[in-house]
Amino acid sequence: MRKSFRIALIVSSKLAFAALLCSLAMYPVWAQQQDGTAIIIKNIEVQGAARIEPGTVKSYLLIREGDTFDLQRIDRSLKSLFATGLFADVNILQEGSNLIIKIVENPVINRVAFEGNKAVETESLQSEISLRARVIYTRAKVQNDVKRLLTLYRLQGRFAVTVEPKVIKLPQNRVDLVYEIVEGDETEILSVRFVGNKKYNDRELRGIVETKETTWYRIFSSNSVYDPDRLTLDRELLRRFYLSQGYADFKVNSAIAELTPNRKDFFITYTVEEGSRYKLGNVEVKAQLRDLTVDQIAHVVKLKKDDWYDITSVDKSVDAITDRVGELGYAFVDVRPRVKRNREKNQIDIIFEVNEGPRVFVERIDISGNVRTLDKVIRREFQIVEGDAFNSAKIRRSRQRLQNLNFFKRVNVGKIPGSAPDKTIVTVDVQEQSTGSISLGAGFSSSVGVIGEIGLQEKNFLGRGQNVGLKLNISGARSQIDFGLTEPYFLNRDIRAGFDVFHVRQDLQDTSSIDTSRSGFSLRAGYRLSEDTSQGWRYTIRRSKIQDVADDAADLIKTEIGTEYISEIGHTIDLKTMDNHLTPTNGYSIRLRTDIAGLGGTVRHSRNTLSGAYYYPVTDNWIVHTRGKVGYIFGLGKDVHFQERYFVGGEDLRGFATAGVGPRDDPTNDALGAEWMYVGSVALKFPLGLPSEFGLRGRVFTDFGSAGKIEPTDANTQDSQSPRLSTGLGMTWRSPFGPLGIDAAIPLVKKDFDITETFRINFGAQF
Repeated sequence: MRKSFRIALIVSSKLAFAALLCSLAMYPVWAQQQDGTAIIIKNIEVQGAARIEPGTVKSYLLIREGDTFDLQRIDRSLKSLFATGLFADVNILQEGSNLIIKIVENPVINRVAFEGNKAVETESLQSEISLRARVIYTRAKVQNDVKRLLTLYRLQGRFAVTVEPKVIKLPQNRVDLVYEIVEGDETEILSVRFVGNKKYNDRELRGIVETKETTWYRIFSSNSVYDPDRLTLDRELLRRFYLSQGYADFKVNSAIAELTPNRKDFFITYTVEEGSRYKLGNVEVKAQLRDLTVDQIAHVVKLKKDDWYDITSVDKSVDAITDRVGELGYAFVDVRPRVKRNREKNQIDIIFEVNEGPRVFVERIDISGNVRTLDKVIRREFQIVEGDAFNSAKIRRSRQRLQNLNFFKRVNVGKIPGSAPDKTIVTVDVQEQSTGSISLGAGFSSSVGVIGEIGLQEKNFLGRGQNVGLKLNISGARSQIDFGLTEPYFLNRDIRAGFDVFHVRQDLQDTSSIDTSRSGFSLRAGYRLSEDTSQGWRYTIRRSKIQDVADDAADLIKTEIGTEYISEIGHTIDLKTMDNHLTPTNGYSIRLRTDIAGLGGTVRHSRNTLSGAYYYPVTDNWIVHTRGKVGYIFGLGKDVHFQERYFVGGEDLRGFATAGVGPRDDPTNDALGAEWMYVGSVALKFPLGLPSEFGLRGRVFTDFGSAGKIEPTDANTQDSQSPRLSTGLGMTWRSPFGPLGIDAAIPLVKKDFDITETFRINFGAQF
C-alpha cells in the first residue's frame, strides 16, 4: 500500500508540473510574438449575439482594440460580462491579433405563471417576485424569487410549502417560467408553553403574549400562525408585564419555536426567569436646572414608598415631570430615573434626575404607511413642527391624538438622527384601518315592541379626516333621516365646523296620542381651549309640527296642535381626560350644554344640560363606570313647547321604555314631557373568564333617575318627583362584524304609570 501510494504521488506531481509548463508555454502566445514584441489587439469580434448588439457586449469589456493582450484585464472582462446577467455562457479566445468573444444569451421570459396556489392569490405572488415577462431569465434570480415565495407562504403559516420552478423553452430564445406550488396545510401552533414561571401559571401568561394556540374559536385571528416577529413582541410583552408587577430582575432567556417532523405544527416554548418581587423604597427628585426647585415638580410624582415596583408608573412619572418642567419654560430637559436595588430587602430606591437635555431641534417629520389618509391630516395632530425644539412629552401627546382619531390600527412614532448632531427626524409609521361603518340598532319595548334603525358613517372621507354620516330610522313608530358633515380643520385652523340636515317623524299615538315631525338645518363649530377642554357653538333653525291628535288626547297636548318655528343658539363646554376616547378605562368627561331659543321663531326657552362620566380601573380588566346627567328647561315668556321637553328612559334609564318616566296624563296615560330631569348609572365591567379572542365582556349596573314639571301639576296629570331605580346585567360581544350589546334590566323602584322595558339590543357592523 505504501509503495502504490508513493507511485501515485509521483505521477500526480509530474502531471501538475506538466500543466504548469503548458501554462507557461502558452503565456507568450497570448502576451508576445516570436520576436518578443507584444501582440496588439487589432479587432474584437462578438459571436453568438442575436438579441444584444455587439457594441453593447463590447461596452462591458475592460480591454479595447489597440490594447496589448493582458490576461488580467481579459479575466476581469469575462467576469464583467457574466455579472450583467445577460449571458448563460461566455468564452474569450485569441486568433492571431483578433480577440473572439463567444456568447450564449440568456433567454427572454415570455410569461410567468403559477400553478397550485389557492391560499395566496396570484396577484400577491406576482408582486413578490422580481422576474416578469420580457425580462432576461437567470437562474440566480429564479432562486431568489423561490426564496421570497417560500418566505411569503411561511409568514402565512404554511411551512410545508414547496415551490419548484419549471422552464418551458420556446422559439427565438424565449421561455415560459412556471412555478409549481404545493401549498400544504397551514402550520398551526399546537402548544404555547412556559418554563421557569412560578408566580403566574401558563394560562395567565398565555393571555399576555400575542402568540396563541390554534383552536376553533380563533378562525378570524392570525395570532395562531407562527411569526418570528411576534415572538420578539411576546418577549417584550412578558418583560413589561412582570416589570409592572414588581419583578425587576425578570428575564426571558429564550423563545424557541420547534417544528414537528411532518411540518404541520409548532411548539412554542418561552424560558423565563422571574426573580424576586420588589417594593418601592425612597423616591426622590433631584433638579439640576438653574432656578428650578424640587418643590415645583415633586408633587407630580405619584409613587409612594412600600408600593409594588411598577415600570408603567415610573414611565408615567417621567412623563409627568417632563410635562411639568416644560410648562415652567424649560425646552430641553432630560429626566432619568436612577434605580438602586436592595436585594436583601427586596426594595428599590428611585431618584428622578432632572438635567438639561441636549439642544436638539426637529429637522423634519417623515410619515409612512398612510395610503388613504393625506399627510396633512396626520401633521396637524402634531404639537410640534419642523424647527421646534424636540420635546418627548409633546411627541407622546401627538401620538395619543393620532390614536384618538380612530383612523389607524397602529401608530408608531420614533426618531432618527438628522443631518447634524443638533437635529433629529421624527418618524411616523401608521397602519390604516376601516373608517366606514354600518350601524344597526334594535330594541324591544313592552309598549311599542321592536324598534330598529340603520346608519352609514365615514369618519375619514376621501382621506381628508372629514366625518360624513347618514342616519335612517326604519321603525314603524319613528322615521328619521339625518345627514351631517364635519370638517375637523376648517380654513386650516384647529376648528371643527360642519352642518346637519334632518327630518324626524314620530308616531307617538301609543305614548302621547299624537304624531310629530321636525325638519331643520344647523351649523356648528368647535375649537380647543386647552389639551383636554373644548368649546362649541351651534345655530339651529327647524320647523316643529304636531298633527293627527287623537280625540281623547290630553288637553295639554291638544293645545300644542299646529306648527312652530324654532331659532336656537347652542353652546357647549367639554372636558375630557380619558386615556382613550373610544374605549376608555381611566379618566373622566364633563359636558355643559346651553340652548337658547327666541332669536326669531315662535318658541322661546332656555335649556341647560350637565352630563359627565367617570372611569376607574379596579384591576387591569375590571372597570368601574359611573355616569350622570341633569337637565332643566324653562320658558322665556312662554310655556315650554311639547317637543322641546325631556323624555326619560331607554338608554338613559334602562329598565324603562323611552319616555317611560315623567309626567303622564290621567286617564290617557299620554307622556307629557318633563321640564327637569336627572339620571345616573353605576356599572362594573368585567371579563367573563373566556379567552380574550372571544371579545366578550360582561357588566352589572344600577340606573336611577327621575323627571317632572317645574310648576305644580293639575289633577289630570300623574307626576312624581320620587326617584326610580333599576338594576340589571349586560354583555358586549366584539364580533368580527361589529359590537353587539344586550342589556336586561328590572325596575326596582317605579310608579304605576311608568312604562317599563326589559330587554335592549344594539348591533353594529364595520366595512
